[in-house]
Amino acid sequence: MDERVRCAEESRARSEPLIGTASRVTSWVVLEQPGPWGPEPVVDSQLEHWLSATLLRRAKDHRVRMLLIRRPGWRKPDGGLRCYLARSGRERRWLEALDLDAAADLADLDWSVMRSGEAPGVGRAVDEPLYLVCTHGRHDPCCADHGRPLVAALVDAGIPVWESTHVGGDRFAGNLVCLPEGVYFGRVPPASGPDIVAAYEAGRLVLDHFRGRSCDPPLVQAAELYTRQATGADGRDAVALESVVGDGEDRAAVSFLVTGSESGPSRWRVHVSRQRAEAAEQLSCHAHRRAVPWRYRLDRIDSR
Repeated sequence: MDERVRCAEESRARSEPLIGTASRVTSWVVLEQPGPWGPEPVVDSQLEHWLSATLLRRAKDHRVRMLLIRRPGWRKPDGGLRCYLARSGRERRWLEALDLDAAADLADLDWSVMRSGEAPGVGRAVDEPLYLVCTHGRHDPCCADHGRPLVAALVDAGIPVWESTHVGGDRFAGNLVCLPEGVYFGRVPPASGPDIVAAYEAGRLVLDHFRGRSCDPPLVQAAELYTRQATGADGRDAVALESVVGDGEDRAAVSFLVTGSESGPSRWRVHVSRQRAEAAEQLSCHAHRRAVPWRYRLDRIDSR
C-alpha cells in the first residue's frame, strides 16, 4: 500500500457526503477479546480455530454482525469476558449483557434468540447505550489513526466506550456506533466526541456527523436525514417512519411523522433516489483498486 494514500483524508478532501452510509445491521453479537486483532478479526485473533469457525458459521446462519471489542488501552479484564447481544430497530430494540468465563462459552448460546424483537432474557438487561468506536487498524489504518484519539477523548470525558473491530465505512473514520439503536456517526473528531455523546444522551442527534440508522435501508437513511435538514428536527425520536414505497432498489418514496416542533406534528413525504458517483474513489486504504460508490439524491420533499 502506498503510505501516502489514506482513504479518510481523501474522502474528506472531496467532501464525500455521509448520508445513507450506515452499515445495514439488525442483530449484533459483540464479544470482548482483548487483542491483537488481525485483518479478519474473528479468525485472526486469539480465539481457538474451532471457536472462530463456529462463531462465523452461526453469525452467517442467523444474519448477525459479529464484532470483537476491547477495553480502551487494551486493558485486560479482571475476571471473565463481557459479551453484548443487541437488536436494533426504530421501536423494538434491546441490549443484554453476558459475563462469560471464557470466549468458548459463547458457543453454547442459542443464536436464534437474535431474531426476536423482544429481549430474550438470556443475559441481564442494559438500559444505558453501548458506545463502540472502530480502532481496527489492521483492517484499515484510518480506523486506528482516527479511532484511537476519539476513544481517548471519550475516556477523558468519563464516557464508557469500547474499542471495536470493523463497523463499516473505513473512509468515514472516526466512526462511533450507538447500540442498541444502531445509530452511526462518522468523521467524529476527538474534540467533538463528548459533545456528540452528550447530545445523544439528551435525546438529540448531531446531524453534521449522522450517517444513519443500521436498521434502515440506505434510501430510508437518506430520506430521514433530508427530512431532518428540511425541518430542523434533531430529536432522536422526532422523525418516525410511517411507510416506504419503493421502485426497485434505486428510488423510494418515504413518509415520516415529524414531532417536537412548536407548530405541532407534521407529515412529510420524501422522494429519494440513488446513482453512482461520477468517478471511482478510494474506499479503503487496502483496496487494490478504486470503486464507484452510491450517492443518494433528494428528488422531492413535500409536507402533507
